[in-house]
Amino acid sequence: MAVRSALPWPLRWLAAALVLGFSAAIALWAFEQGKSLAGVDDQTKLELQSLRKEAAQMRIDLERAQSVVNTSQSQIIAEQTFQRQLVEQIRRLEGENQALRDDLSFFERLIPAGGGTAAARIRSVQAEVVAGTEVKWQVLVIQATKNPPPFEGVVEVSFTGTLDGAPFTLSPPSGPREVKLVQYLRVGGAFDIPAGVRPKALTVKLIQNGALKSVQTFNF
Repeated sequence: MAVRSALPWPLRWLAAALVLGFSAAIALWAFEQGKSLAGVDDQTKLELQSLRKEAAQMRIDLERAQSVVNTSQSQIIAEQTFQRQLVEQIRRLEGENQALRDDLSFFERLIPAGGGTAAARIRSVQAEVVAGTEVKWQVLVIQATKNPPPFEGVVEVSFTGTLDGAPFTLSPPSGPREVKLVQYLRVGGAFDIPAGVRPKALTVKLIQNGALKSVQTFNF
C-alpha cells in the first residue's frame, strides 16, 4: 500500500519556500544578535568616531602649524629687510665719519702747533663752467689757529674772460657774500655768463671792514 500526500505539488513548493525563508530570517536574526552581544558594531562605531575626532584635531593642528610657519616667514623677511637697511645705514655713517676724520686731519695740519695770531684767509677756490653759460664756484675760508675769535667779513667774486676776442669782466649780480666763521667755512654760489664767453679766471677776495685779508685766483 502506498501513502501519498494530500497536498498538490505547488502547495508543497510554497510551504517549503516559507520554511526556508523563515529559517533564513531566524539565522540572520541570530547573527545580528550575536554581533550585538559581542559588541562588534558598537566597537566599530566608537573606533570610527575616534578616528574622525583625531582627523579633525590633526586638521586643526596642521592649520595652526601652517599659520606659525607663515608668521615666521613674514618675520624672517622683515628682519632681513631691516638688516639690509641697517647695513646700508652703517656704511653711510662710516663714510660720513671718514669724511669728518679727513676734514679734521686736514685742518689739524693747517693749524700751527704753537698757536699764533688769528688770520682768516682763503684756503682754496674751485670753479667750473656748466653748459657753457653757468659758472659754479666754491671757496674755503679758514682761521689757521687754535681757538680763534669769530671772524665776520665779506667774500667778493669777479670773473674774467674774453668775448669775441675782447676782454670780458663780470661780477655776480648777487654782490659780495657775507661770511661768519670761527674755524672754517665753505661758501659758494653760481651765476650766468653770456653765451660765447671764453672763461679765463675767477678771483675771490676776503674783506673785513674794507681791508683786504686774503685773495686767491682760480684759472680755468
